Amino acid sequence: MEYRELGATGVMIPEVGLGTWKYRGGPEPLRRGIELGANLIDTAEMYRTEDAVGQAVRGIRERVFVATKVLGSNLRYDQVLRAAENSLRQLDDSVIDLYQVHWPSHSVPIAETMRAMETLADRGMVRYIGVSNFSVAELREAQGAMSKYPIVCNQVLYNLKRRGIERDLIPYCRENGITVMAYTPLADGSLAARPRLSSRMGKAGRGWEILDAVALEAGRTPAQAALNWCLWREPVVVIPKTNSVARTEENCGASGWRLTPEQVARLEAAFPV
Repeated sequence: MEYRELGATGVMIPEVGLGTWKYRGGPEPLRRGIELGANLIDTAEMYRTEDAVGQAVRGIRERVFVATKVLGSNLRYDQVLRAAENSLRQLDDSVIDLYQVHWPSHSVPIAETMRAMETLADRGMVRYIGVSNFSVAELREAQGAMSKYPIVCNQVLYNLKRRGIERDLIPYCRENGITVMAYTPLADGSLAARPRLSSRMGKAGRGWEILDAVALEAGRTPAQAALNWCLWREPVVVIPKTNSVARTEENCGASGWRLTPEQVARLEAAFPV
């Protein structure tokens, strides 16, 4: 497993972590991922998987970087503090490594939310502060509201089929020392499972055929090639979710190598922005 710096913190996290949205796999897939070096686990108040993460890391917590998120409907100052306390109870833990605002609110001033996030860091309940689903403008506003701590991460949708963040968000995060944590990097599994190709699939079918061909050339699976493509752009890390030990092993195999520039170009032509 290769690692990348979280923001400008000096803390190294795996370029392939473990997502837990709709996770139902029990502790084994998560523990196998940790064994393979994927020691970043991302959860959220909304996912209702914090307790499952807590169970999976019990006895090995010092080896794991745990990230979770506060609901976008709980962004008032006191709500953020209560939500963090509840997440810690669910995780059966005393500190959250990365606490993220799940999505911006149009009704709560971002300054109020980020003040609560900084209070949590002051109290030692949170090590690092991040956001999720923030545009460049929203990210700038959140950064401007911070007085003591940096925003180290923005978790956003990114995969071969959804490339909009390449226009401005990835360049902005790269220039400002902010990690981009890509969720749904396999497009809800559609980039991992071979479809039944037909002439009626049009561009989608041709795109998958090229992904399949590139994976074959690289001696990897299509899922590994799709994840590796994401990792071509720093400062991106990916957090695919699976309930399977075998799929966890496969996803972790996306790290430690790179597609060639020519293969990347072919994939990007097959899945245009």
